[in-house]
Amino acid sequence: MPVVVFRKNGEVYREAVKENTNLVVRAGIRQFPFPHLRYECGMGKCSRCACVVIAGGEHLPPPNWKEKKQLGERLDAGYRLACQLWIQHDIELAQDDPPAAS
Repeated sequence: MPVVVFRKNGEVYREAVKENTNLVVRAGIRQFPFPHLRYECGMGKCSRCACVVIAGGEHLPPPNWKEKKQLGERLDAGYRLACQLWIQHDIELAQDDPPAAS
């Protein structure tokens, strides 16, 4: 079973998941630790679930057209949309909350 390491706001969450798991689906049904994942539409339209891939990106398929449209240049910085990823191998992701508006 793949292990997902998820980093958010200085916290580290780690969990084995079934192969072919989508983290946004897991977040939606409140399965630990993925309720901490920021997401909204789950369809690649809003990019709220954008995460930086720290490790394991070599096992991911190339970005699809939704990721290219939503992330643009952020793809070069290692960002991917969690809603478009079906986890098949160990992966480490990071997602920090945006700074609060002043």
